[in-house]
Amino acid sequence: MQRFFSVWLGWVRVVTFFGVLFGLAIRIGDPAPIESLRNAAFDIYHQSKPRDYTPLPVAILDLDDRSIEEIGQWPWARTRVANLVRLAMQDGAVAIAFDIVFAETDRLSPRQIASDNPDLPQALTQILQDMPDHDEILADSFANARVIVGQTSVRTVAGNRDEKREMAPAQFALLGPDPVPYLWKFPDVVQNLPVLEQAASGRGMFTTRPDRDGVYRRVPIVMLVQEQIRLGLAPELLRVATGGEAFAIRTNEAGIEGVVLARQLVPTASDGTVWPYLTPSNQARYVSASDLLNGRMPAGRLAGHLVFVGTSAIGLEDFRATPLGVAMAGVEIHAQVLENIMTQSLLLRPNYSIAVELITTILLGSLVIVLAPALSARALISISIVLVGGYVSISYYLFYTERVLLDPSFPAMSTGITIILISFVNYLREERERREIRGAFGQYVSPDLVNQLSKNKGQLSLGGETRELTLLFSDVRAFTSIAEDYKDDPEALTALMNQFLTILSNAILRTRGTIDKFMGDAVMAFWNAPLDTPDHVTAACRSALQMLADVDTLNRERLAASQLTKDERRRKLMKPLAIGKSGKVHPINVGIGINTGVCVVGNMGSDMRFDYTALGDPVNVASRLEGQSRYYGVPIILGESTAKRVVNDFAIVELDMIRVVGKVLPENIFGLVGDETLRGRAQFQEAFSTNSDMLLAYRAQDWTAALAIMDRLAPVFDALDLRMEEYLEVYRARISSFRDNPPEDDWDGVFAFTKK
Repeated sequence: MQRFFSVWLGWVRVVTFFGVLFGLAIRIGDPAPIESLRNAAFDIYHQSKPRDYTPLPVAILDLDDRSIEEIGQWPWARTRVANLVRLAMQDGAVAIAFDIVFAETDRLSPRQIASDNPDLPQALTQILQDMPDHDEILADSFANARVIVGQTSVRTVAGNRDEKREMAPAQFALLGPDPVPYLWKFPDVVQNLPVLEQAASGRGMFTTRPDRDGVYRRVPIVMLVQEQIRLGLAPELLRVATGGEAFAIRTNEAGIEGVVLARQLVPTASDGTVWPYLTPSNQARYVSASDLLNGRMPAGRLAGHLVFVGTSAIGLEDFRATPLGVAMAGVEIHAQVLENIMTQSLLLRPNYSIAVELITTILLGSLVIVLAPALSARALISISIVLVGGYVSISYYLFYTERVLLDPSFPAMSTGITIILISFVNYLREERERREIRGAFGQYVSPDLVNQLSKNKGQLSLGGETRELTLLFSDVRAFTSIAEDYKDDPEALTALMNQFLTILSNAILRTRGTIDKFMGDAVMAFWNAPLDTPDHVTAACRSALQMLADVDTLNRERLAASQLTKDERRRKLMKPLAIGKSGKVHPINVGIGINTGVCVVGNMGSDMRFDYTALGDPVNVASRLEGQSRYYGVPIILGESTAKRVVNDFAIVELDMIRVVGKVLPENIFGLVGDETLRGRAQFQEAFSTNSDMLLAYRAQDWTAALAIMDRLAPVFDALDLRMEEYLEVYRARISSFRDNPPEDDWDGVFAFTKK
């Protein structure tokens, strides 16, 4: 039993199970992210298979842009609206519903014109007052037809509206418990003028609410308005058209089941809303109001139709975001709701759907928890994918065949999180093993490279990629003399090289560089591979300066240690330093070349053995630059492409224009002599400017001026402790030679090296 608990019900699985329960509590609370994910899944279903459009006796009299252009801006005179109603009924319309509210008196009515213009002649005023009122004319047209006036809810601030007007009560029956607690509630409403409300055959609410993301996915067909139960515009139009006097609401303990209307049960969600199953917007539903008013509409077009009056005009802005991913005129959404009711094609989100989703989540999560100790990670994930995929397939199948909306997202997401929680401990164990591998492997190559290879074993194969790299080559000056002094003590020489190369390695790795290889006392490194290093040029230069500083510290420590006995060094707890049996200390001087350019970097070699390295012309140039540091006496030499990128960040002086062995094009080279602190000193700015003047004079073959400038430049370099004597001596020797043997007439100032 103890073994069963430790293997099958270990603390990880217990915690995971409680995590599943916590997830269920979150789903019941249904926060915005969960709802958004579910709605997004339903939208994908809807977009993958929208409803096919089939012509039905539902039409839209559209106050479109053409109607407004021909007849005039909205609102039109009520007499024109009355004519619209009259002509529609004459053409055979069964009933007409307005997706519009006529809440104010017609400003174009004769009586209103007389009231608005008190300065009119009395006779004209009397004539206007005696003329028929436009609102009464519209009311007469309503009374002679089956017209449903639209009403809408508003959000009000206390005191900014007159006292609420009583609403005409709706006739309905209740089949079950009280539905009021479940209904969408609208505390206020904008009604039409009383004369229009009284003349209408029905009154329908066209107000709806978007989801949190602004998309209109649900429409209430029954709601509570000013404490009265009312139908939406589409079901009210159907009620009036079919001659029904009342409707019924069927409820159960979970909420509202549906609305009995036109001798059929319209199933709803528990709050009385429905999920319309939409087709893409279709012009076959629309009839331009101007075509009807101007006699262009084919006779009988509206015969036997239930007609909505609304607008698709851009300027009237009655467009709503839909699950299909495109906006649609609000009146067409109402028309499609009516089509859904007539054809029983509404999307179904039954009251029991949440229970099914929660039970599925528990079953999938529990199954993963039970199977986890018996299966490998790959098998567990594969089985989980099959289970989740099966559930998602069932969810989509129910939508495709039965129009049932069953959330595929939450059970799938919960199962994935369960797998992650269970896998977390295994990951920690594997990560500990990886750290051990990195600790050993990282002694030889860059830790960044080790990390990348541990994450992607596929990179352990031949091949490369083209990237811009900054490359560094370093070498020890006069290493032969140092090695000769250690010829009787090779172990000390090895220890010295290890100390020296460790210093260089640390400087490289601290700046995210990759050590390509050690070649005796030389090092090759590069930046910006295998990982991206946006500031790779700066990083390489900073690493080189750190190398010089650390090597200088090593030289001072070795010199100090050489003057002490072994016992004195032991008493002072000094770290072991490779001095050699002779006790003589040769200072280590380093030459460094840095160049930037596009290279091929990757695993190069044979199928049996390969290295992660870089190839390309910039590599060769960097190697040549390192060799020239001995000639100019400057420890760090930069190629032109590197210097241009960091000239504003470090203390850099131009050295020469050279042509190295194997290259045809000349290369400007620069000395990196300090960091940003040195660059900011006024003396360095003076040295930089004076050095540039000297090079200009030299390249212009003005030998006298060049020598004079060098005489001024030397003390400035000395004051900055830059030790540029060898550099200046190079130019003095060249000028002396050129005076004896002047250069050719086409000399371009480039110095060609004949040795690497």
